[in-house]
Amino acid sequence: VVENEIQARIDNIFSNLERLEILSSKEPPNKRQNAKLRVDQLKYDVQHLQTALRNFQHRRYIREQQERQREELLARTFTTNDSDTTIPIDETLQFNESLQNAHRGMDDLIGSGTNILQGLRDQRVTLKGTQKKILDVANMLGLSNTVMRLIEKRAFQDKYFMIGGMILTCVIMFLVVQYLT
Repeated sequence: VVENEIQARIDNIFSNLERLEILSSKEPPNKRQNAKLRVDQLKYDVQHLQTALRNFQHRRYIREQQERQREELLARTFTTNDSDTTIPIDETLQFNESLQNAHRGMDDLIGSGTNILQGLRDQRVTLKGTQKKILDVANMLGLSNTVMRLIEKRAFQDKYFMIGGMILTCVIMFLVVQYLT
């Protein structure tokens, strides 16, 4: 009864605060800020009262529930077990076995995941080494690009010397065959 009366008064205060808020907006501009601040402070205080009431009601409800449970437990009469009481051991064993299988499966999944991660790490190390070698070769190619051009030029010149030498050799062989036979 007291809680309901307190709740009704808090609701009444809330409705009055809403009217006060409307009235504070009608105040002159220089007093309006101060009036709104006071109304907001009152709302804040009333909300704390509302929260305190709810906490009190919740604690009372829990206490009553505990007392009811205690009374039920004290009023219960315990008897011996019936003769047909059975424990479903087969179902429990199957459930336990299923849990163990699931546990083993999870261990296998974790193990394969660990192996995959290790493989990825190894590949990363290998790829980093390959990348470093490629960068080294690219740096060397930058320096040896001019050397490669010189080699190509020399190979081009050597090709003409070779063709000239082959033609000269063929001419000498022709002349030797022509004059010696």
